[in-house]
Amino acid sequence: MKLLIISDAPILRLSDKKEAYAPYVREMDLWMQHASDISFVCPTRYQRKLLTQPFQEQDFKITSLRRLEFHNIISALISLITIPYQTIILWNAMRKADHIHVRCPGNLALLASIVQITLPRKRKTIKYAGNFSPNASQPLSYRWQKRILSNTSLSKNIDVLVYGKWSGQSRNIKSFFTATYSERDKKYFKKEFKEPLQFIFVGTLSPNKNPQLLVELIKLLNHKGIVSQAHFYGDGILMDKLKNESSLIEVNSLNGSEKTFYFYGNQPKEVVQNGYKKAHFSFLASQSEGWPKAVAESMWYGCIPIATAVSCVPWMLGVSDNKSLGSRGIIFTDIDNTIEIIRQFLNQQEDINLLSQNAQEWSQDYTLERFEDEIVKLLRS
Repeated sequence: MKLLIISDAPILRLSDKKEAYAPYVREMDLWMQHASDISFVCPTRYQRKLLTQPFQEQDFKITSLRRLEFHNIISALISLITIPYQTIILWNAMRKADHIHVRCPGNLALLASIVQITLPRKRKTIKYAGNFSPNASQPLSYRWQKRILSNTSLSKNIDVLVYGKWSGQSRNIKSFFTATYSERDKKYFKKEFKEPLQFIFVGTLSPNKNPQLLVELIKLLNHKGIVSQAHFYGDGILMDKLKNESSLIEVNSLNGSEKTFYFYGNQPKEVVQNGYKKAHFSFLASQSEGWPKAVAESMWYGCIPIATAVSCVPWMLGVSDNKSLGSRGIIFTDIDNTIEIIRQFLNQQEDINLLSQNAQEWSQDYTLERFEDEIVKLLRS
């Protein structure tokens, strides 16, 4: 099978190997195992720091295209000029492929979504890794991609893989998932919900993720007599600010010698997994997500997730009817409401243990083996 992968994610040549963003590589390794001829159309340059790892399979072709960017006048003009050339490259690559796999959303993915209309007989899958909620506030290019791909008159012979379940969708929209752990990693993790409560944040320390809200939550929990600590795994532009704020809170606490906040920076997955095992709650007050892996991964280890109601999070947490509490986690609306829910749970150990157990059972249903089985079905259909 000739598999073509089109993505805005760059592939870089580092240490004489082809590498890309680590979570993307782990998923694409599964797709590539089931094809004999593999080609990528994607950028091959990236100016910012990126956590990369090499692909397991290195014998694949890359057609390099410039990133389509419109954040300033010069880059917009260059991008507009290159669109006709990129369209031709995409059409020729698609024409030669047996299966076309496009990673959305993105500007190159938008162009690919338009080009694929001209090849209705080609078998195609689209992985829409962003928020597919019909009510989400998103850039115009994202909304265009969703409309084109949802239109069965324009997009034929295609499966669009989205996170979560959304009503009113066309028949080619299929609920999908992603996975981190294997069947052999399954285990019941018993949590002892005793003070000090342990909270974990995993992700980029950026304004979009709102890690400062966890700092504020921990500060107020301790102020109300619920002894709590927070552990941050990840790096970002807010690191120094968060450390300074946390230090001031610790100095001004009732017990100034008590360590409350821990910052570890970027860590190997084994270190983060140990963090999940020790934590009682995970926290992610993100403004935008696709499939929040930090939520799903924490649930695997029995952490009770506290997360904002973005993308498929309410579905993941078993929340319905705009409630704050679901069968598997807590929707973060504001700090006072979250503290009240935690306070009630501490007096109802059976309920909090059930929530942890439900979170584990749900997350451990989505294994790498199941994920690969679904990929094989898509490639063979």
